[in-house]
Amino acid sequence: MEFVSHLENRLLFAVPKKGRLQQSTLDLLHGSDILFNREHRLDIALVKNLPIALVFLPAADIPTFVGEGRVDLGITGRDQVAEHDKVISSGDYHGWEEVLDLGFGSCKLQIQVPEEGEIKDVQQLVGKHVATSFVNLTEDFFATLEREQEQEDGRTNGTANEGPQSQKDLKTRITFISGSVETACALGVADAVVDLVGALNRATVLSHGSSLAHFITESGDTMRAQGLKAIATVIESTAILIKSKKPCNPSLVDLIASRIRGVITAQKYVLCQYNVKRSALDVAVKITPGKRAPTVNALEEDGWVAVSSMVEKKKIATVMDDLSMVGAHDILVLPISNSRMA
Repeated sequence: MEFVSHLENRLLFAVPKKGRLQQSTLDLLHGSDILFNREHRLDIALVKNLPIALVFLPAADIPTFVGEGRVDLGITGRDQVAEHDKVISSGDYHGWEEVLDLGFGSCKLQIQVPEEGEIKDVQQLVGKHVATSFVNLTEDFFATLEREQEQEDGRTNGTANEGPQSQKDLKTRITFISGSVETACALGVADAVVDLVGALNRATVLSHGSSLAHFITESGDTMRAQGLKAIATVIESTAILIKSKKPCNPSLVDLIASRIRGVITAQKYVLCQYNVKRSALDVAVKITPGKRAPTVNALEEDGWVAVSSMVEKKKIATVMDDLSMVGAHDILVLPISNSRMA
């Protein structure tokens, strides 16, 4: 009870306690100067330098806690938010708002079938058995699929088939499995599975480090190792920052969002500096327009200027080549450790 008393007047910030988003989330908090020590086996950590308490929760539970106002902020996957929202009726109150796409944890929720099996198209799964931990999204996907299929059959046969009016009317059997979903087909539990598959790209790895690359590669390898292939995508997802519609401290929420946005920008950009003749300046700044505009300063040598501009990290090699071709000299690239952007 003594520990709970320390939560008074603190903004509650939910973060994933484990899984694919945790390490990148912790790195983001560190870059935002949110300092804390998490005691062993405790799921609450008090931030040292801000009136915040971090609450470590399963990513799937975070939309519920934020939506009900139990916590003020949360980081989770867009897939988890979508899964949560499917069980909320249109008349219910949605108590959360998306603040920011965090740009890491990119993945797809995909329908996967045995690579050597007979099923080649998602339409063939209607009436079959599908296993997943995303039951609500999967039921919604197949309800739409069955409805479209029966409407098409109705047009062909001259009848007015509307398809399933609710998930209870589904021909396709959806079974919940909480872990190791990819083994369901091999063990004969299901004809297909719906599971997350990471999307690897070089820019994401450069921005978020080896831990994210490991997850993404491992996820794709797991699917292939089980002899599965993707035949349809239910939803694409990244990590997002969400907030309660009634946070206890709105100004602190804005401060945290500003810091996180600054860290993300710093991860995405580098600072490019170079010298160029004033006669070539117009051409050079078209190559490096910057976020708003480049900074241009006169050099002591007549006819020359120094230029500083933010450039996307993934484009910097090509930008340096193009600058050299228009006569730029002394081209330097500097990392950006943090930022604040309007």
